[in-house]
Amino acid sequence: MIPRYSRPDMVKLWDPQTRFRIWFEIEAHAADAMAELGTIPKADAAAIWAKAGHVTFDVERIDAIERETKHDVIAFLTHLADFLGPESRFVHQGMTSSDVLDTCLAVQLSRAADMLIADVDTLLQALKKRAFEHKFTPTIGRSHGIHAEPVTFGLKLAFAYAEFDRCRNRLVRAREEIATCALSGAVGTFANIDPRVEAHVAAKMGLKVEPVSTQIIPRDRHAMFFATLGVVASCVERLAIEIRHLQRTEVLEAEEYFSPGQKGSSAMPHKRNPVLTENLTGLARLVRGMVTPALENVALWHERDISHSSVERMIGPDATITLDFALARLAGVIDKLLVYPETMQKNLDRLGGLVHSQRVLLALTQAGVSREDAYRLVQRNAMPVWRGEGAFLPLLKADPDVTAALSPETLESLFDLGYHTKHVDTIFDRVFGAA
Repeated sequence: MIPRYSRPDMVKLWDPQTRFRIWFEIEAHAADAMAELGTIPKADAAAIWAKAGHVTFDVERIDAIERETKHDVIAFLTHLADFLGPESRFVHQGMTSSDVLDTCLAVQLSRAADMLIADVDTLLQALKKRAFEHKFTPTIGRSHGIHAEPVTFGLKLAFAYAEFDRCRNRLVRAREEIATCALSGAVGTFANIDPRVEAHVAAKMGLKVEPVSTQIIPRDRHAMFFATLGVVASCVERLAIEIRHLQRTEVLEAEEYFSPGQKGSSAMPHKRNPVLTENLTGLARLVRGMVTPALENVALWHERDISHSSVERMIGPDATITLDFALARLAGVIDKLLVYPETMQKNLDRLGGLVHSQRVLLALTQAGVSREDAYRLVQRNAMPVWRGEGAFLPLLKADPDVTAALSPETLESLFDLGYHTKHVDTIFDRVFGAA
């Protein structure tokens, strides 16, 4: 990913130096296990750590070797031998390249998942804080983009909180599924390496043993991991689009924080554009675009091929770095979001009371009017309001067919905004837990 949409910690996870360090740890832990089993001398296993445990690998040197050998793991092992000397003959005993590559990728994706889970936790904190701040701030609910019935802005944020709480759970499960180790040798039979070596390395690297590997870790695990990232990205976009709509000039119920000195347009000095949430929409598209290649990686030839390799070298860093950046940006947007309750109330009143039409409909049916006739009476008085020909309540009071069933006092009582917020506490308890 380009630096513009990257954060240092996640970028460092995918740095070549980090990758080679993980490769070394896999090889060194495997040597320790082999030494305990008597496969290699214990002194040589100890020397591997002593001679290379704290070195900085020469990435350019490894790349130069790879240009000749056309094999990345061999290039690394050749460079490692520069440090180890004679003990290098005991490195990679009975192992195949995928043992190192796949186990390393599992470590990287697990650590990436930990960072993403922490990102979601930060976002959840911001959402919870703002949700309680606006728990009873009335605003209009919309269906099809059209005014429907009143909600509260706190409920909108509580909805987002519950959504990202589910995302967090999905990331936890995805992390658990991806965190497996395979050191089973060529075609996965353990013919030249003891399964106990795999178990030892898995424990040391914070992974579980892959139950059966065919020289590679099955790619359905990776497909599920990246699919989960795609779902999380879609949830980022859903909330970003909500904010973008609310910032439209005709709505302007909430908007992104506009910092001192910020410019909205090179041509129009008055502009305050939703650039952060528009950016989030674009980043979400990128993450989702990496899901299909991960799904297509599941079907490999026989015990292995490397058609998945080029894909994962790109989507592993790019998807996690992009989503990490997006989640952090969204948390900042929510934390600093400018909210305008007065405009929300103004928009609520914009349709002259039409938002209470369902209450009138139900009251008429309770008073003995058939549902079909009640719907007709309510709609008959609602349509002139749409045309700007009056307010809803006076029109209802002037309709003899309506007042034959409902008194003017009863009609007035049906226009109580508080009626729509009476269960907000119940919903908040479901989302955040009882106080």
